[in-house]
Amino acid sequence: MMLPKITVITASYNSEKTISDTIESVLNQKYPNIEYLIIDGNSSDNTISIIKQYENLFEGRLKYISEKDSGIYDAWNKGVKMAQGSWISFVGSDDIMFEDTFSDFIEFAKANENVNFISSKYLLVTENLKPIRVVGVPWSNSMNSYCCIAHVGSLHHKTLFDKKGIFDSNFKIAGDYDFLLRCRDIIRPGFVDMVSANVRDGGISGRQISRVARETVMAKKNNKSQGIFKIYTDYCIMIFKFVVRTNIINKLK
Repeated sequence: MMLPKITVITASYNSEKTISDTIESVLNQKYPNIEYLIIDGNSSDNTISIIKQYENLFEGRLKYISEKDSGIYDAWNKGVKMAQGSWISFVGSDDIMFEDTFSDFIEFAKANENVNFISSKYLLVTENLKPIRVVGVPWSNSMNSYCCIAHVGSLHHKTLFDKKGIFDSNFKIAGDYDFLLRCRDIIRPGFVDMVSANVRDGGISGRQISRVARETVMAKKNNKSQGIFKIYTDYCIMIFKFVVRTNIINKLK
């Protein structure tokens, strides 16, 4: 029986310091039927040269483009339109997927044929791969308040995009949350209780904290996931939590 194809999409821009780790983690996946798409935003460093070094190792399964885009969700949308897989996953250009991840996800999908979205956990690490904390819980009603699931590496069945469209490129940070809220009436989530990746913490500035919070509010308004009072109460709580968490992470570095 033919194994379903997984399309892995990585958006990159000037990622020469980390993209080798990411590419090798996809190359070393035990799951054999993977298409890898790297959507580069016209990098000015050695990112493209590094990508080219891996082309032959993927034996035709790696494709890349390099052109200007308007951000990560614009890049992801290009990848979704190119994708040939029945499952689609998004992996950052500094993320490191563990080699069993996609094999375990597909085994889960076989045992749970109704699911159309599969997530797990990831380990948040410093730039030097020092552990910070584990992130990710099963989908729950908490999604109406904040993105509680670990989106990195998660599998989206292509039918979600066929039915609900692509990412809103007006978002710069919370577009994945907006998309999942848009899908919540048709999504059938599954959760694999394992750590599937190392995800580097890039650090969040005060300005970015504010943007995450504002975009989260926008996503919830767009998708009518909460009442206005609850949305803005959660906004204040989110700002407070971000400040506390950022201070803790900075002390660990």
